[in-house]
Amino acid sequence: MAHDKKHDDKFWKDKLTEKQFEILRNKGTERAFTGEYTDTETAGEYLCAACDAKLFRSDEKFHSGCGWPSFYEKAPDGGVEEHRDLSHGMVRTEVTCQNCGGHLGHVFDDGPRPTGKRYCINSASLKLKPKG
Repeated sequence: MAHDKKHDDKFWKDKLTEKQFEILRNKGTERAFTGEYTDTETAGEYLCAACDAKLFRSDEKFHSGCGWPSFYEKAPDGGVEEHRDLSHGMVRTEVTCQNCGGHLGHVFDDGPRPTGKRYCINSASLKLKPKG
């Protein structure tokens, strides 16, 4: 598990909600169709809920029907990293915050053009900064 070497679990437990801690620090997931940003269409930037790093933009968000906020591209100047994930008997690509190491979700190769990617992200790992 990727951990922020600058901060320990106590720091994160004090900063994050219980749900955010479980997802961002313990690689948990929220139930499908329950996240705050699943159907949000507000224009803006999606930041890491733990450290405020820029991750995604609303311009690349789409309704995939999977139950989690989906993006076909990460922010061009953002901090999203991808790692091979062999957990739960599957081969997937995990998405984490480059800055703090927080777990965001996974990326799949079944998204729309132009990238063909679907970044399937937990709402609890995001914070929306509206435009304007």
